[in-house]
Amino acid sequence: MKNQLYYRIRISAAILLMAGASLLATGDLQAQSTAPARPASTTATSQPPAPPVTGDPTGPLSLQQCVELALANNLELKQAEIQASSAKVDYKQSRNNLLPAVNGFVEHGLNQGRSIDPFSNSYLNQNINYANYGLSGGVVLFNGLAAQYNIKSQRLAYEAGQADIQQNKDNLIVQVMVAYLQVLATSDQLVQIRNQAELSRKQVERLTLLNNEGSITPSQLFDLKGQLANDEISLINTQNQLEAARLTLCQLMNVPYDPTIQPQSISTGDFLKSYEGSAATVYQSALQNLAMVKSATLKKESAEQGVKAWKSQLWPVFSVNAGLYTNYSSAAKTARLISSSEVETGGYIKINGSQSPVYTMQDNFTQQDISYGNQFRNNYSTNVNLAVRIPILNSLQTRNRISRSKLVLQNADVVEKTTRTRLQQQVEQAWLNMTATYNRYNTLLQQVDAFNESFRGTEARFNEGVLNSVDYLTAKNNLDRANNNLIIARYEYVLRTRILDYYQGMPVW
Repeated sequence: MKNQLYYRIRISAAILLMAGASLLATGDLQAQSTAPARPASTTATSQPPAPPVTGDPTGPLSLQQCVELALANNLELKQAEIQASSAKVDYKQSRNNLLPAVNGFVEHGLNQGRSIDPFSNSYLNQNINYANYGLSGGVVLFNGLAAQYNIKSQRLAYEAGQADIQQNKDNLIVQVMVAYLQVLATSDQLVQIRNQAELSRKQVERLTLLNNEGSITPSQLFDLKGQLANDEISLINTQNQLEAARLTLCQLMNVPYDPTIQPQSISTGDFLKSYEGSAATVYQSALQNLAMVKSATLKKESAEQGVKAWKSQLWPVFSVNAGLYTNYSSAAKTARLISSSEVETGGYIKINGSQSPVYTMQDNFTQQDISYGNQFRNNYSTNVNLAVRIPILNSLQTRNRISRSKLVLQNADVVEKTTRTRLQQQVEQAWLNMTATYNRYNTLLQQVDAFNESFRGTEARFNEGVLNSVDYLTAKNNLDRANNNLIIARYEYVLRTRILDYYQGMPVW
């Protein structure tokens, strides 16, 4: 009976957490879309941002403080955020792909033996030191809008990744809320059982005196001693459950275990009212607020843009390219004039019957190396071209990738529909559970009042010696069981309403 609240809370939380887990598991296929994921300008959040916690985590903690500590200290959540940041890099790269491509190169080398002089383009048989320099660039003018579609796909995928992170946070918040309420519920049960044990102890003390005086039969005393032992066993078990609940809460907050940690009590009376609205209104709000729904929708939209991006690969690509180049060669020589002189040509002319030699002016040159700087400045060349690349046949890779991207889109569409369907079913089940718990709580209130009156009269008659121990213990056990069930129903109803609040994007504290 004391374990009922624990299992009911755990089952309710498990149903809620499976929604987020199933989405994240199936959504990974969409993240493999042929177009990379893109970052989001806005992120999906189901809970308002919380300021950092600076208080002592071992003191009385509110639910909000527990949630803030868990979000700040959870290492798995931090790891997921780091992994998801790669989508932001992909989105940034998709935008940078629109920039021109500019590359430069520098080459220095030594040729030995017969080789071509890069300066004169003639064969030489000597050692040559050479260098080549170049700068080239190009920009794509049109590629079927593939880059633009890829940017959209990457942005949507990044937004979906952010929504997945928020869903992980929401799942952690629900786990903390369950553990928090478990500690409070078990604490209340512990107080109730202590009161039960104290009442049994007083009765044992009273009957011990009466038994010593011979006023009662010994069986009545032993019946009450057996009841006291049962109450003490229940007290030990409940204390162990409380420590286990505290340990779970500390582990979720990733803080050292402290057996004295105690959540602040909540005013359950504020929550024990009829929940307004309907399952349909809660579902509509969930569609607008839950991160897992936004993630599924964004992944589908990203897959749609991915299909368009791959289809654009079938278009011709127009680009403009330009380059600037120069070189150097140690074999490069230039002729330098050093003098001029008259030399005979070998011919002659007759003057007055005599032969006179013919002279001509001859320039004398020497070979001089061309300096590195002069070659660098004088050998440069440029080019500009407009290029068109037409895809004709590439082993049908593009068309196969288009087919694969369509499959990714189909899967994303199924995941989105499945997410919405499961969400509707879970909301309807949560609403039904909340209504049933509320009705059970109201009935238990009446039952506790009735058993209180019954036990009051039974206790008075037992103390007067009119009733035997069997009737007394029956009335006492009925009241104890009703009080425990009331505690269970009270916190279960609080949990049910908080889950409905979560579906609507409302704070759970």
